[in-house]
Amino acid sequence: MPLPDNGTPWPPPALARHYAEVRVDDAWYSGDRDKLATVYRDAPRRRDGRRRLWGRDRAEQPWAPDHRLHIPLPGDIATASADLLFSEPPEFTVEDTATQDRLDELAAADGIANTLLEAAEVAAALGGVYLRVTWDRSLAGRPLLTTVHPDAAVPEWRWGHLAAVTFWRELAADSVTVWRHLERHSPGRIEHGLYQGSAESLGVRVPLTEHPEVAALADSLGPDGDAIETGIDLLTAAYCPNIRPHRKHRGSPFGRSDYSAPLYDLFDALDTTWTSWIRDLRLARARLLVPDGYLRDHGPGRGASFDDDREIWTLLNIPPTEQGGAGITLNQFEIRVDEHERTSTAITRQAVMSAGYSAATFGLGDQGAALTATEIKARERKSMITRGKKVRYWSPPVADMLYVLLLLDRALFTPRIVPERPRVSFGDSITEDASSLAQTLTLLQQAQAVSAETRVRMLHPEWDATAVQAEVDRILTETGAAVPDPMQAGAMP
Repeated sequence: MPLPDNGTPWPPPALARHYAEVRVDDAWYSGDRDKLATVYRDAPRRRDGRRRLWGRDRAEQPWAPDHRLHIPLPGDIATASADLLFSEPPEFTVEDTATQDRLDELAAADGIANTLLEAAEVAAALGGVYLRVTWDRSLAGRPLLTTVHPDAAVPEWRWGHLAAVTFWRELAADSVTVWRHLERHSPGRIEHGLYQGSAESLGVRVPLTEHPEVAALADSLGPDGDAIETGIDLLTAAYCPNIRPHRKHRGSPFGRSDYSAPLYDLFDALDTTWTSWIRDLRLARARLLVPDGYLRDHGPGRGASFDDDREIWTLLNIPPTEQGGAGITLNQFEIRVDEHERTSTAITRQAVMSAGYSAATFGLGDQGAALTATEIKARERKSMITRGKKVRYWSPPVADMLYVLLLLDRALFTPRIVPERPRVSFGDSITEDASSLAQTLTLLQQAQAVSAETRVRMLHPEWDATAVQAEVDRILTETGAAVPDPMQAGAMP
């Protein structure tokens, strides 16, 4: 399927429901109060007849201060998911030495580990993310791995697998005209199109040279003036689902957000709890009720005033001689700290567990105790299970895009390499602290339970066999445990 025809409705109506759900997830993920209010302003009421905290209509009192409070737990959940996957950079390995060196160079120069960390956070919040391989000779002498968010893509599925995808973005917009750039990826081919339309329609396709942001692409197009031939027979984009299946839409190829629909109620309840808590603090400020005779008079016809930052501001029309002579009364309401704290903790705990994580991952539980990595993993078993699921979803598309990266690098920049599909090894998100590891190695050595080589491998799991053997030789030499070679002169008595 080529790029859309002129006058095509945009965004595509077939994806309206998907985009609407992504928009809700994005509002919670961003933590932006205006986005939340916009998303829920026209939303239907809940079954109990109440509107959500962020859906309450404030049009009747637009002048009143907005005391609603948002707790960024959704953003914290997305960050925790990304940290579990990519807080430690993954390792990419191939058999060919020259290709391995080039892959390490590309990974370091392009910051692939950071790109994947960013992509994983977006996927956790929005249900999935796209990885795209592209290049720009004027920017870098290597192919680039980039990310595209799910609400800027129109995928084409075949048997649940991505067959092609069109990425789109708005270049400029005013009250009448919207400029859009569409970029369709299919095996061996990348098509580019510039459209001048409206908020609801793509409008008319025009030459790329009509807009400065994409004009440079015109020089890269092939003889037909339509597309760029990649020179490889693979798709230069991949979809990374956060986790499947999509519970709301069975059979959908899209991934499921960590939030999903059930968590919206918990997020709303958490914000409501904290808003009530802060309201208690606001109402419980100590105030003095004073007679109106204590006002500062500005003279005949000029009235009287008070400073709302002063602690004495509530006025009563009573003689100043009453209530003990001065007529001043202290008024202070109770702050329900314990009730609010226990409620918010319970809601937070339920929300993170429903998202697939252990409460300990978010600091809920025993604090202050020194724990080993094994004990931490035991406490965070639910998080580790979720991490394992996501690793299986992430490994194939990451390996595919690294393979495409190497193929394009050979075709465009480094012809000497021999591309192969890399093996992706995810780093351990929880590592042993140095003191605990040192104590473990000491006990094992005293018990004569492990060799020097095993101890080195435990301390440096990232080292290859050559580096491990060199370190073992140095240790044995320094400790005098090295076995002399009988073939060397002077070795025998």
